This record gives sequence, structure tokens and C-alpha cells, in this order.
Amino acid sequence: MSDDHKNRVFRVGLTGGIASGKSTVADMFSALGVPVIDTDVIAREVVLPGRPALDEIRRRFGDTVFNAEGGLDRKQMRRLVFSDAKARRDLETVLHPRIGNEARRKAATRGGPYQVIVVPLLVGSPLVQFVDRILVVDCDEETQIQRLTARDSETVEQARRILSAQPSRKARLAIADDVIKNGEDRKKTREQVKALDEKYRSLAAATYPHGQSPETP
Repeated sequence: MSDDHKNRVFRVGLTGGIASGKSTVADMFSALGVPVIDTDVIAREVVLPGRPALDEIRRRFGDTVFNAEGGLDRKQMRRLVFSDAKARRDLETVLHPRIGNEARRKAATRGGPYQVIVVPLLVGSPLVQFVDRILVVDCDEETQIQRLTARDSETVEQARRILSAQPSRKARLAIADDVIKNGEDRKKTREQVKALDEKYRSLAAATYPHGQSPETP
């Protein structure tokens, strides 16, 4: 058995469309003692002032996507990339390799009974090969639109543009090993998370029996 295999921790890739409830589900896993590595959080870290990615974004997009303090204006950037496919690809070229590298680095240091790696755009991402199992948080598109308009004050038209720019619900479900139906009943969502937590602990122990951290029961 290779050292890499001996030290491996079972990894669950958690994905879902925007406003499907990924963060809610991730927080539930975290409350059960599972390390969560969220690429949305990493995406914010790699564009902090002084980071190389921010300079690349300024060279590509100019000052219009920056706020008065010199930080990235995320709302303005989102408006731009969800209305311009080339701009979206350019931004992904800057960010995705950095996000992927940082996610791998964090995973190597976190341990745990297993890990949850939150990747909103897991469909087509190289991180598909990094995880052992894929969990999709699913809800219908109208619910996503309602949540987006309420949460982010987006118009319905902008919300639909955002959804159309992401992998489809069908594409996400096609790569799923497990699915959490995330409607309005948080208790039911928590019950699904608890059941999957038991399942993943069992799978992790069977797949990488030497990979769990020493503090894991």
C-alpha cells in the first residue's frame, strides 16, 4: 500500500446549483465534526488585496470591477460574468487553478473521519477526480430563483441568467452518487445529512482504514 493511500482521507464532493442550500448542508456536516473545505470561501481568499489573482483580474477587467477601497466588487463582477461568457471564462482561467490548488492543500492538512469538499461548479471540474463520492444538494429551479431574488436582491431575469450559465440540474444529478432534497423543511434536510454522515463514516473506514486522523473515534 502506498503512503498516499495510507494517509488518504475519504472525500465527499458537495455540489449543487446556486441557492440550492449547499452552505446550509455543509454547516450541518460541520456540526457533526466533519472537516468542510469550501471553495467559495477559498475563492474569496485568493482575491484578497495583495494576492496575485487580484492583479490579474485588474489587468483583464480594469477598475470597473473594483470598489473604492481597492477590493473586488463581487456584485459588479457577478453582473459582468453572468452576462458575458468570455468574461466568465477569463475569470475562471485566473481563479480555478488557484482555488483547486488551495483546496487540495487544505484537504491534505485537515484530517477527519472524512472530508466534505464544497465545489459549486463540480460538473466538468478537475476536482471530480479528487473526491471519492459526489453529493448533490438539489431543489427545483423556481425555488432557486425565489431564494436568489430574496437573498441577493437579484431580478428574476438576472437570476435566470445565472442559472443558465451554470451546469444544468440534469448534469449535476447525472454525476451524483447521493442526493439531498433541500426544500423548506430544515428538519428533513438535517435528517438526510445525519443518515449520510453514518454512511460516509462507514465508507471511509472501509476505503481508507489507515487514513483517518488520530483523534477520530
